[in-house]
Amino acid sequence: MIQLFKRLTKREWAMMLSAVFFTCLTVYLELEVPTYISKITELLGTENTVLSDLWQPALWMVFLSLFAFLSSVTVGYFASRVAASFTTNLREDVFNRVLDYSQSEVKQFSIPSLLTRTTNDITQVQTMITMGLQVVTRGPIMAIWALSKILGKSEHWLMAVVVAVVVNVLMTTVLMTLAFPKQSLIQTLTDKLNAVTREGLMGIRVVRAYNAEDYQDDKFASANDEVTKLNLFVYRLMAIMNPIMTGISSGLTLAIYWIGAYLINSAAVSGRLSIFSDMVVFMSYAMQVVMGFLLMGALFMVLPRTLVSARRINQVLDLHSSIENPEIPQTPEIENRGTVVFKDVTFRYAPTASPVIENVNFTAKKGETVAFIGSTGSGKSSLVSLIPRFYDVSQGEILVDGVNVQDYQLEELRNRVGYIPQSAVLFSGDIKSNIDFGESSESPLSEEAMWAALELAQAKTFVEEKEAGLALEVSQGGKNFSGGQRQRLAIARALARKPEILIFDDSFSALDYKTDRILRQQLAEKTSDLTKLIVAQRISTIMDADQILVLDQGQVVGQGTHKELLASNEVYQEIAYSQLSKEELENGK
Repeated sequence: MIQLFKRLTKREWAMMLSAVFFTCLTVYLELEVPTYISKITELLGTENTVLSDLWQPALWMVFLSLFAFLSSVTVGYFASRVAASFTTNLREDVFNRVLDYSQSEVKQFSIPSLLTRTTNDITQVQTMITMGLQVVTRGPIMAIWALSKILGKSEHWLMAVVVAVVVNVLMTTVLMTLAFPKQSLIQTLTDKLNAVTREGLMGIRVVRAYNAEDYQDDKFASANDEVTKLNLFVYRLMAIMNPIMTGISSGLTLAIYWIGAYLINSAAVSGRLSIFSDMVVFMSYAMQVVMGFLLMGALFMVLPRTLVSARRINQVLDLHSSIENPEIPQTPEIENRGTVVFKDVTFRYAPTASPVIENVNFTAKKGETVAFIGSTGSGKSSLVSLIPRFYDVSQGEILVDGVNVQDYQLEELRNRVGYIPQSAVLFSGDIKSNIDFGESSESPLSEEAMWAALELAQAKTFVEEKEAGLALEVSQGGKNFSGGQRQRLAIARALARKPEILIFDDSFSALDYKTDRILRQQLAEKTSDLTKLIVAQRISTIMDADQILVLDQGQVVGQGTHKELLASNEVYQEIAYSQLSKEELENGK
């Protein structure tokens, strides 16, 4: 928590100090009320006292109570503002840090866990701050100040208060000892529940297609029951506190009255009224002491879970992306523009893992098309993801425009690359916001540029058919479009940036053969100055490439044109003849 609190701004610290000040004022006003109760008691025992004599202390009691209420409301206002402001900034910091992560860092946490840390964990911290400013400060201040008021009044009464406080502290300690280890597990189990929920919702079509609703229900119920049982255990412990504290306060009240009755009975008649007045005032202060410890006990039941949440948030904030900008970025030379060179590139997802790709060498010149083909898991997608530095190479180097990708500013490197992933990603909004997405050298885009990109990507027709045009709504993930339409919109987004290098990571897989062929023809004619790197499973998609690399278990086992590989490479032949006839293959370039 201390590490998180270092992020508080000066304005938030000022509001926190204001909350503490008004808390002290509230406690002071509340502790002054019993003084006037004592005065009224004394007046009632004084001869010749009339009703008008009681008005002044009574009005002061009303005034102090009303002012204490307003002061308490002010504390609540400042506490809520500080908590809301701090967690808003904290949530933004966590989200921005996650956006900076490479895929390696994301995998360390998992997406469901990151979602929980960004939402539920931060909410726990917000609750803690709101409660803390109203309870943490109020509890000890009230308890200590009230104790100072009753010291010296009566050692018998004081002993009763001390016993009540000791019992209170012992019970709180026992409950905390039982609750703390359980509460530390709640957030982890919440991660698991979120993961199961997300998995089931994302795969809802498959669940229905296989009649697996009962299986998925059982899986969710198991995770849900774990969280429920743990929460029930913790909240039952917290529920026990209420009757315990009620019993302590009731027992203390009974003890004070019993001791008071004994003292009054033993005193002279003239001194009984004074003892009764002291007893009434002492009772008020004693209840304030018990209430102070009760407030602190309630907070301690919430504290363990908040500490776990704070630690989980700090884990996200403390982990920096392994993909960083260089201290001294380099500027590429103009004559090398559009070139991509792999020099003995080897990549592992972890230092001790087996290489995903190994000793890859090739050069893609400006305007050339280089294709990658191979069986599933051969490293094709991993290879092209190294160019925009989604990962860094383990050995070797990758040059873009003659400069090592690790020597570029990330923003400049990614402005040179248009990347279309395997699964087309669209964002909620409209088509216009999805085409003019992010920032690049071409931002902001004109509508003419957007339509041109849509036309080139073979997406213009189905967009024009809709009355809304570029304002056509896009649901989250683009679920209101077919797979082929999503891919064409994703291709249009990359083309609209007018990058030097286009990376198609199996981006034609959802297109029909006719659209695939027309799109490749258009790309060849209208983007002849762009370097194109294509990952594909279809031979027909890459037959016209200037260079084809055949990958097998991360290694290049063939490199050349379609005709060269068809004549000499067994792996390529096996893939080719499984898809097309001999006549269709021989008609290739």
